[in-house]
Amino acid sequence: MQLGGPSWKVKLGRRDSKTASRADADSGNIPGPSFSLSQLIKNFDNQGLNEKDLVALSGAHTIGFSRCFLFRDRIYNDNNINAYFAKQLQNVCPREGGDSNLAPLDSVTPAKFDVAYYSQLIKKKGLLHSDQELLNGGYTGALVRKYRRDTRTFYKDFAKSMIKMGNIKPLTGSQGEVRYNCRRAN
Repeated sequence: MQLGGPSWKVKLGRRDSKTASRADADSGNIPGPSFSLSQLIKNFDNQGLNEKDLVALSGAHTIGFSRCFLFRDRIYNDNNINAYFAKQLQNVCPREGGDSNLAPLDSVTPAKFDVAYYSQLIKKKGLLHSDQELLNGGYTGALVRKYRRDTRTFYKDFAKSMIKMGNIKPLTGSQGEVRYNCRRAN
């Protein structure tokens, strides 16, 4: 991986959809940025994923960005947020407008796959409400703290959870296609 992080073996021959679907994306299979911990756990459980998968896969938020409209409510209304962090984000994301303004999911190392995301959660600097919620559970909070200290375990668990997630509801028969290039439809 160019950004660092773990690697894992991907099974060949998985059938992918030939098209993208907004309806499928909005179907509730992908957890929302304002989800509570119980909603996250239920959402993952509905896909056959457990709490360890939830915390490990959330670690993917160590890279990437989020749009202002997805974290606005958190930075203006949540109490479980570092005040200085919220104030900095308010410069990027005003109360009104700027919906497409971006902020990094991991403000320390946004272009590196590492455990800084978990360190930020412990400092109450999770960008999304749903990220910060991981600390609200006994087991999930313990995993956040463990991954922050133990990169090797995080990478191992992340890879296992990616494989598990990749096996959710695979297409079969004449559905979809096996791609020659995974980046685009044949």
